[in-house]
Amino acid sequence: MSLTETPSRTPPRPLRIGDVAPDFTARTTQGERALGDYRGQWLVFFSHPADFTPVCTTEFIGMQQAAERFAAMNCALLGLSVDSLYAHHAWLRAIQTGFGVTIGFPVVEDPSMAIGRAFGMIDEQAESSAAMRCTYFIDPDGVVRAITVYPHNVGRSVDEMLRLLAALQRADDGDVMTPEGWQPGGDLLRAPDPEAAPPADAPDWFCQRIADR
Repeated sequence: MSLTETPSRTPPRPLRIGDVAPDFTARTTQGERALGDYRGQWLVFFSHPADFTPVCTTEFIGMQQAAERFAAMNCALLGLSVDSLYAHHAWLRAIQTGFGVTIGFPVVEDPSMAIGRAFGMIDEQAESSAAMRCTYFIDPDGVVRAITVYPHNVGRSVDEMLRLLAALQRADDGDVMTPEGWQPGGDLLRAPDPEAAPPADAPDWFCQRIADR
């Protein structure tokens, strides 16, 4: 595994929304991959603490079952774990044998935790990957648009990941925003004009719903 960024003695801060995701090249279950390979499409890059863990097994199954829905939204999937490539292959075979699901997306190995540290998933001094259950929604320009972090004992929702991705794409032009619980096709919110004076005849001027067209 190699990171393309210049080495620094200062521990990297956690990634924030709007940052360009650190590029890297690493071995995966489908050959060597670089994060830059995914430019031009959306990417859901998600980590898990270790292979053969129960919560993450259900997440991998759920992600694979929704893979075509992500692909229809021009979004690729990329997993990561500190375990070795050999452990990754053994785990994916066990999922196929035990649950009848073939994982079709690549899984990155990160035994040195270099990627985890570069992304700020874990502290520079961390000795384990216990906190590595993060998800990064990265746009076609390589910019981080959303981040979610879950504890080890609570599974992520694939439906919410799809909803969040759809919301990011729908609001991408800046003209509209998505309200609480928005689903594709639902009403949107008009993006307010920060320079316009509040109209006297529209008490809801700051939160106006509009139909999606």
